[in-house]
Amino acid sequence: MTVSVFDLFSIGIGPSSSHTVGPMRAAAVFAEELVHQDVLGRVAELRVDLYGSLAATGRGHGTFPAVLLGLEGYHPDTVLPDEVENSRERIVESGTLQLAAQVPGADPRHLRYGVDDMVLHPLTVLPRHTNAVRFAVRDAEGAVLHEATFYSVGGGFIVRDGEEAAAAAELDESKRHQPFPFRTAAELLAHCESTGRPISEVMLANEVADRPEEEVRSGLLEIWSVMEDCKDSAIAREGTLPGGLKVSRRAPAWHRRLRTEDPDRDPGFWQEWVNLVALAVNEENASGGRVVTAPTNGAAGIIPAVLFYATHYSPAARAAAAEGPEALEAARRDLVVRFLLTAGAVGVLYKEQASISGAEVGCQGEVGSASSMAAAGLAEIMGGTPAQVENAAEIAMEHNLGLTCDPIGGLVQVPCIERNAIAAAKAINATKMALWGDGTHRVSLDEVIVTMRETGRDMSDKYKETALGGLAVNVVEC
Repeated sequence: MTVSVFDLFSIGIGPSSSHTVGPMRAAAVFAEELVHQDVLGRVAELRVDLYGSLAATGRGHGTFPAVLLGLEGYHPDTVLPDEVENSRERIVESGTLQLAAQVPGADPRHLRYGVDDMVLHPLTVLPRHTNAVRFAVRDAEGAVLHEATFYSVGGGFIVRDGEEAAAAAELDESKRHQPFPFRTAAELLAHCESTGRPISEVMLANEVADRPEEEVRSGLLEIWSVMEDCKDSAIAREGTLPGGLKVSRRAPAWHRRLRTEDPDRDPGFWQEWVNLVALAVNEENASGGRVVTAPTNGAAGIIPAVLFYATHYSPAARAAAAEGPEALEAARRDLVVRFLLTAGAVGVLYKEQASISGAEVGCQGEVGSASSMAAAGLAEIMGGTPAQVENAAEIAMEHNLGLTCDPIGGLVQVPCIERNAIAAAKAINATKMALWGDGTHRVSLDEVIVTMRETGRDMSDKYKETALGGLAVNVVEC
């Protein structure tokens, strides 16, 4: 299927879209297949193999319990953080997995299985992607009942081994029913030029080909609501983040200070508020909270932070605020929809031409793509032409090229949380630079995306979410 804005902005749990959301989704699909193929009742043995980055940093990224919950039938977009914690404690205490228990109509199989039973292959990378998980179940005689291998390719997306060509063909076919199909920025800009539409309207027309317009708008506003709830939840949570790094939560104290020093939202404090939102969202993600992949969990704070700037400090928001609360609320809803559609259109370019997986191309594919998407969204709602929007997206990514993914202890905390705040500020600056130009520039967004992809291919595996290089080995964890 075509990549939708709702694929790029999906609701899940932290701390990682590729290491938590994707593996849980793959495990849930496997559990459902056991039910649909009517083999669940004969399962006597389960084997789970994790390869590459999933094995190397899975413990810090929450991969192992996510897989177990997926095998019980939980899905990342519907499971709640409390359910995750309660189920994890039950599995640990009982040593028993309730295979397919959450799959409708299933009679679950109770197996003696836990995290320590998983087979890890941190130095083995399967051909398709470094994030791979293989499931197999056998009956009492040892015969294989069902097996499958999945790749978690970033942003919560999964691909089944052997179906890559079919998926690519399906993607090409599905584009045929779109009024404005595009894979490159050049094609996207051509649609804008020929129709006189901004990027958000081109993307909206493609989304409406699959669902009613009102459903698209309400869905995007729900995404925004989850982003806001995520920020608010973090602001209310004191203490330290889980894991061995003992990273202090900064969002509550920062919020109290800002409410004291900037009670009337002076525009001079915009960057402090943007920093706060980015930090808050990523602290919530790091603690396994409910977040929006935007387009990944590791980069989940950038778009909410820049969207906060758009809805509070952009000229349109400030003009609406002068008219009163009702006008401001209406204006913000419109700004959010246009922002996310534009950001989503740019996200499609990264997803289809390169990668948004830190394990595949480094953090440039996560934080870099999110910063680029955010810059595009902000540029449009600040009155930029399609050419200026494309320029803003290009500037943001150009200055994230080569960014490594080297989380300390395999935890999505250091440098990930602060990196989101820095990238949000980059996105805003990229927008302002683009809007001071006329849209013409020497380097195109397509050229930067290709460069990002090639840089990722050339990057040492030490710097691609393996915890084998960079800060991950040069900073003592305790």
